[in-house]
Amino acid sequence: MFERIYQGLHCLLIRRRVPTAVLGSKHLESLFVFGERHLKGLLFDCRMCGQCILSATGMSCPVNCPKLMRNGPCGGVRPDGNCEVDAEMRCVWVEAWAGSERMAGGSAINVIQPPLDFRLRDTSAWLRSITGSSPQVPVKARREAARVPMAATRENHLEEVLRAGQFAVTAELSPPDSADPRGALRKASVLSEMVDAINITDGSGANCHISSMSVAALLVNEGITPVMQVTCRDRNRIAIQGDILGAAALGISNLLCLTGDAIGSGDHPDAVAVCDLDSISLLDTARTMRDEGRFLSGRMLTSRPNLFLGAAANPFSPPYQIRALHLAKKVSAGAQFIQTQYCFDLPMLERFMGQIRELELDQRCFILVGVGPLPSARTARWMRASVPGIHIPDQVIDRLERAKDPKREGRQMCIELIQQICEVEGIAGIHVMAHRNEELIADVIRESAVRGLQRKVSPGTKFAGETKS
Repeated sequence: MFERIYQGLHCLLIRRRVPTAVLGSKHLESLFVFGERHLKGLLFDCRMCGQCILSATGMSCPVNCPKLMRNGPCGGVRPDGNCEVDAEMRCVWVEAWAGSERMAGGSAINVIQPPLDFRLRDTSAWLRSITGSSPQVPVKARREAARVPMAATRENHLEEVLRAGQFAVTAELSPPDSADPRGALRKASVLSEMVDAINITDGSGANCHISSMSVAALLVNEGITPVMQVTCRDRNRIAIQGDILGAAALGISNLLCLTGDAIGSGDHPDAVAVCDLDSISLLDTARTMRDEGRFLSGRMLTSRPNLFLGAAANPFSPPYQIRALHLAKKVSAGAQFIQTQYCFDLPMLERFMGQIRELELDQRCFILVGVGPLPSARTARWMRASVPGIHIPDQVIDRLERAKDPKREGRQMCIELIQQICEVEGIAGIHVMAHRNEELIADVIRESAVRGLQRKVSPGTKFAGETKS
């Protein structure tokens, strides 16, 4: 009903001649703003961003999302479908996907939405739609993009391993709270012989550490392949695009594009979350810089960054039924490899991968499943209760409780899970995480005997034809 009313009103406004000459443009704008603010505010809790996409988001206003996600949901949706940031609030994007299923034009939710233009706040989206006055990227910039050369960089070991059909292994390194590079290099040295690339977290958990780019650059100088994480939480689009160029200039090719954890969960809850982009618009931004040689503003680059783009996925967080579709949206935005949230539930992963294969996404990107050892039942309960997006089944906790040595049992469970994951069709590798415990990561990888495996199914022709860094 709301969809039909909304579309009918929109068509009526477009067909009627707008009396600009009589009322004047300022008075007409004020009239439309007044109408939109009260009508859409009453029906849809509209925030007057001036770029209304209600018809593409199940009639749910995405600007109500605390992370300002225009292409949600994030990976932190709670098991009850509530928001990661506000536990009492229903996730805007859970509502959006549910609403889109009841709409005739529900497939529009799969369209990648551009970042907000904050100049348009408190203006009329309806009037702008009628007059066709939305800002556009210059057409000239798009035509000239192919002439911009790609910057030459060193070889990317992670990309080579994945494209060769080998089972890839990556691990996560939490940067130290130090300006001394030796601490980060010491941690990396423990992992360097065991993995194909090392992820450097970017303010994980909204906590402050040495920057991801600086540690990634240190690893490049040591001949270690890094994956630099980039979160949207702390930087606007100007800073992010500058960092992308800076990373490429330092020889960093692998970027993992993330929205970022909620500010309130970290050690600076009094900070301001920027959230100028979300993970999908960040992917699209990096892809545009690499493939089209231009900034979001349309201004041309003199050389394009050489990038292998990654994104995160969480098959274990609601809304479960659309996680594969959401991943497809990230792939369309430019994601070439995917790293998932911790997996402790193999049947749930297998259902997700079944959906992935149906969509042929395993032929368009490389999927690495997140794993990690649990040291105790107490830690597992705390993670399940306190970290949004983490799903740990009861039987996992029960097994840890019954174990005489829970730490050893947790490690053994992780090893068994890795070996089972290797057998799932469409999975390209694993991503091992154990916070500030690099020795344990190395032990798990070694004992799982996963290094050097060949994947049963190599990427198809659809992926092979896409941009290579």
